[in-house]
Amino acid sequence: MAGYASGPNGISMERVVITGIGLVTPLGIGTLDTWQALLAGKSGIGPITQFDASTFRVRIAGEVKNWDPSRFIEKKKQKEMDRFTEFAVGAAALAVQDAKLELTDEEKLTAGCFVGVGIGGLHTLEKTKETLSTRGSGRVSPYAIPGIISNLAAGQIAMAYELKGPSFAITSACASGAHALGEAAQWIRRGLADVMVAGGAESTVTPVGIGGFEAMMALSRRNDDPVRASRPFDRGRDGFVVGEGAAILVLESMTRAVRRGARIYAELSGYGASTDAYHLTQPAPNGEGAQRAMRIALRDAGVSPDKVGYINAHGTSTPVGDAEESRAIASVFGSRALEAQGQKGNALWVSSTKSMTGHLLGAAGALEGAISALVIAEGNVPPTINLDDPDPSCALDYVPNQARERHVDHVLSNSFGFGGTNCSLLFSRFQGNL
Repeated sequence: MAGYASGPNGISMERVVITGIGLVTPLGIGTLDTWQALLAGKSGIGPITQFDASTFRVRIAGEVKNWDPSRFIEKKKQKEMDRFTEFAVGAAALAVQDAKLELTDEEKLTAGCFVGVGIGGLHTLEKTKETLSTRGSGRVSPYAIPGIISNLAAGQIAMAYELKGPSFAITSACASGAHALGEAAQWIRRGLADVMVAGGAESTVTPVGIGGFEAMMALSRRNDDPVRASRPFDRGRDGFVVGEGAAILVLESMTRAVRRGARIYAELSGYGASTDAYHLTQPAPNGEGAQRAMRIALRDAGVSPDKVGYINAHGTSTPVGDAEESRAIASVFGSRALEAQGQKGNALWVSSTKSMTGHLLGAAGALEGAISALVIAEGNVPPTINLDDPDPSCALDYVPNQARERHVDHVLSNSFGFGGTNCSLLFSRFQGNL
C-alpha cells in the first residue's frame, strides 16, 4: 500500500516524516541559529539573569536570550501564558512556517498536538505564591492555573492552529519531549491523523527549580566558568546544567507529505520506551533499561544496530548517568561503538549536545530529536564540547570538541528521566515515493 510499511507484527502502518522544525533554545531563537551554534561548538550557558541567584550554590543556567513573546503572541494572549508556554507557542509558529503547513477543515478535525513538559509553569506558580503572601487571595490572577498546568502548552498551540484532534501534555521527566514525539508518530502510524504537531517545552530557571535540583546535588557548580560547566563523558564532570526552551516538530504521514511536495528532513522510523523499575534517580546497572529502549526502537524500525551511524546521547554530564549510558550503548552496538575515534567507515559516533545547550529537561528529547533529523538532512555531526579529559569508563567516540561531516542514514536519540523512564527514537533518511 502506498505510503505504508509493515510494522513489527506484520501490520501495515503509515510512515511518519518530519516536515517542519521550530527551535527556541539557549543557542538562539530559530532552527538555523541553534544549528549553526551547535556546529561551531558554542555554549549557551551563562550566569542566571532571571532572578537573584547570588545566595545559591548554583548560579548558572542555559537561558533563552533576548526572548520577546510579542514576536509570536499577541499582547492580550500573553497574560494567559507562563514562559514555558510562550516558548512552545513560538517554536510551533516557527515549525508550522518551516513546514509551510496548511490544513483543510477536515484535516483539522484529526490533527493534534502533544507537548512534553517535565514540570510546568514554575514562573507562574512562584509569582502566584508571592502574590498570595503579600497581597492576599483577592489579587491572584484568574490566569494563574492556566499558566501553571502543563497541558496548556499543547492547548495554546491547538487553539492557535485549530488542531481539533488529540491535545495533551506528556510528563515523563527528562524523557517527556521524546515520548511526545514517539506517541505523536504512533497516532499517525495507526492512521488516526495525517498531521501532528509535537515536541517539548520547559522553563524552570526559577528559585524553586534551581534550588530543588541544587539540593539533590545534581547540578554543576562551575559558577566561575559556565561555558565549560556542562562536560558530558569528561573525567571532571560534576553534574548537569539546567537549560530552558522548546522544540516543536511537524510530523506528517508520508502519503500527505509526498503528495504536497513537502521538504522532508527525515523519517521517524522507530520508537522504544522502557522503565528501569529500579531507583528514584539513578539508572539501572549497565543501563539495562536504556538498552531495552534502544533495542525496541531498532526493532520497531526494522533497522539493525550496524546501520546506525550516530547517536545523540542523553549525556547529561552526571558522573553515574554518563557511565551507565556508555555501557548501555556498548552493549547494544558492540565493537562498532569502540572503534578508533574519528574513523568514518562503519564506526559509531556519539555526542551530547547538552554540552552546549544545557539540559532542557522536558524539552530535551524533542530538541535532540530535531537535532538528529538535522544531522541526517545536513550531513554534519555536532560535537561534545568540554571533553578534554575523557573518562575511561566512557570509552566511545564522543566527537570531542569539533563537529564532523558525515553522511548517515540512521540516527538514534536517547532520553532518560527520573523514575527510571527511558525513551529512544530512531530517525532515518527518507527513501521512497508514492
